[in-house]
Amino acid sequence: MSVTTSNLNNFQKLSPIALVICTCFLNSPVYANDETEVVEVIGYKPQDKVLLGSPEALLEQQGVSFSAAGGMSSLPVLNGMMGDRVKVLVDGADVTAACANHMNPPLSYISANQIKTISVIAGISPVSSAGDNIAGVIEVNTINPQYSDSENIGWQSGYASAEYRSVNDAMLIGLGVHLSSDSISLDYQGAYEDASSYDDGNGEQVRDTLYRAQNHALTAAFKDQQQQLAVKLTHQYIPFQGFANQYMDMTYNQSYGLTTQYLRELQNGDFQAQFNWHQVEHRMGFFTPEKTGMMPMNTESDDYSAKLRWRLPTSDNQTWLLGAEWFAYRLEDWWPAVADSAMMGPNDYYNIHDGERDRLAIYAESISQLANQWTISAGVRVENVSTDTGEVQSYNSMSMMGMPNEDYAASLTFNAAERDRSDTLVDISLLASIPLNSQQTLELGIARKNRAPNLYERYSWGRGNMAMTMIGWFGDGNGYVGDINLDPETAVTISAGYQYASTDESWQFSITPYYTKINDYIDAQVIGSFSAFGQTDNPDATRNLLEFINEDATLYGVDIQARKQIVDDAQLGQWSLQADISSVRGSRDDSGESLYQINPIEAKLSLQHKLANWQNSLSVQWVDSKERVDSRRLENTTVNYTLVDIASQYHWQHMTLSVSINNLLDEYYELPLGGVSVADIRMGESSDFAQLAGKGRSINLGLRASF
Repeated sequence: MSVTTSNLNNFQKLSPIALVICTCFLNSPVYANDETEVVEVIGYKPQDKVLLGSPEALLEQQGVSFSAAGGMSSLPVLNGMMGDRVKVLVDGADVTAACANHMNPPLSYISANQIKTISVIAGISPVSSAGDNIAGVIEVNTINPQYSDSENIGWQSGYASAEYRSVNDAMLIGLGVHLSSDSISLDYQGAYEDASSYDDGNGEQVRDTLYRAQNHALTAAFKDQQQQLAVKLTHQYIPFQGFANQYMDMTYNQSYGLTTQYLRELQNGDFQAQFNWHQVEHRMGFFTPEKTGMMPMNTESDDYSAKLRWRLPTSDNQTWLLGAEWFAYRLEDWWPAVADSAMMGPNDYYNIHDGERDRLAIYAESISQLANQWTISAGVRVENVSTDTGEVQSYNSMSMMGMPNEDYAASLTFNAAERDRSDTLVDISLLASIPLNSQQTLELGIARKNRAPNLYERYSWGRGNMAMTMIGWFGDGNGYVGDINLDPETAVTISAGYQYASTDESWQFSITPYYTKINDYIDAQVIGSFSAFGQTDNPDATRNLLEFINEDATLYGVDIQARKQIVDDAQLGQWSLQADISSVRGSRDDSGESLYQINPIEAKLSLQHKLANWQNSLSVQWVDSKERVDSRRLENTTVNYTLVDIASQYHWQHMTLSVSINNLLDEYYELPLGGVSVADIRMGESSDFAQLAGKGRSINLGLRASF
């Protein structure tokens, strides 16, 4: 049989209970003999590898927002929370952003054409999906072995895709090849992308948004009647990537990865084992006249993880998920001395030296089908997170112009401190799906989730202006310093969901309100200020120096989705309307001030049409003005705006032609989650830290050939 979510959930986030059901089956053995039933569960399945480039467009269809960064490195936002609060798993692997600016987050290592399935759940995620997060879980899967009926390995399918985008003169290329037999599957997926800096709605260049990247993945799988072994090798190379809202750019990022997945059918249930390794060499500096400077920064890291998981049905109505997981992360972050520089030398600056972050977790989860058709999921996860780092050093111990060397003094204090920390995290989730009748379902959930501080939040130690501005993934132009004594974040989330689907599924509707109370939310307090780029006579160039601290915070919001099929005619085709509305508010409990980068109310209305081989869409997105801002981070307000997009695809035999226009009316707008343009004020194009502008009109042409 095939188990899928409703059509509504196929284009939006999975509900909590839907993901619980998915976790029961998604990792089950996909091999089978004639007597075994194959179960396929899809949270979202991208269509035909037409989309290229960053997975951002795919995830936005699932209700995910993004905090702007580089062209390949935007950070996902769920329920008003971003960064490490969102757990992103690529083929089950937990990859850590190995950069003080989070320039290489997990999603930057994968291209849209490589993705087989996506599942997104915000807030209340089952304990079996992941730990060490409070905002939710995004799972992106590229491993999906397909076998043929032949005993000999032979060609099965392949494709080549290309796309051009006018707004940034981008060229994207994708390539895929699949060979298999009845027991062996071989798959290659590759992607290349090259883009200049994009133009805004006024036709002005948004400087320092250019990039180039390539991703490669080779997967081999082997199976017999009871087991399957899949091995995936990955490689990424980014020679440059501009970050308009950071003081630094990426000048080199190269990674290699290994993922192994073993699946075995048991007499009652199944067993899965997984091992992952991911290595990154990362460099920051300057590479373009669109933002100049001189300051090399180097990072090297390794992620290791191992997972064991059992799915054990104990009756026709109950299944247990039991698991144990181990994660080890190693980080070396140093800034090489600059020759003939009195400030940046003669020593290398050790930002994080011998950094370690280890996690060990066990969990148990029960999924029960009750006689009254209720579905209940309850789980507990216990996790230990230990962190440590070695001694550090500043560039030098000299005082400059009679001023004390703050970094040198801070290094002595840091080295004298007890730096190893151990945190115990306990996650608890309870989810219930209650059918009201054949057309209506009520879903209720409550979860307690935890996240321990990352290495930069805990161990960034520099106190000088320059050192502090190198820390932070917020795109706000401010500087940050860590705190060894930070406590883990603890979030309690309550969510309720109502879903309606007409008998013929021509009309679907869902509404999901949620409320999250966070103890020890990792925020920041102001400890000083500075004038950026030496502009002491320009008050608009002032930025804050901030220290990470624990505070209590509250977030709440609602997501509404609706879909209506309005025409289903053999001659006119299928016409449908889709509407999405999301609203979230987050504030500190002590002062009521807004948290940073909380998206304003957003609404989108799409008209979709399909006739034979044609697919067309017209969408209108409205984003409200952003008035509630974080004063500590000097966050800018933004005005409301409306974007209109049109798209068309035509399939003919083995070819797919796509044409689209984004921002049809060439509207100028500022990104509410875009941060500020450091590049503009750095190069004298602006006298203040203006909000980063969004992309202007873009005419996009794509062609895909299957063979």
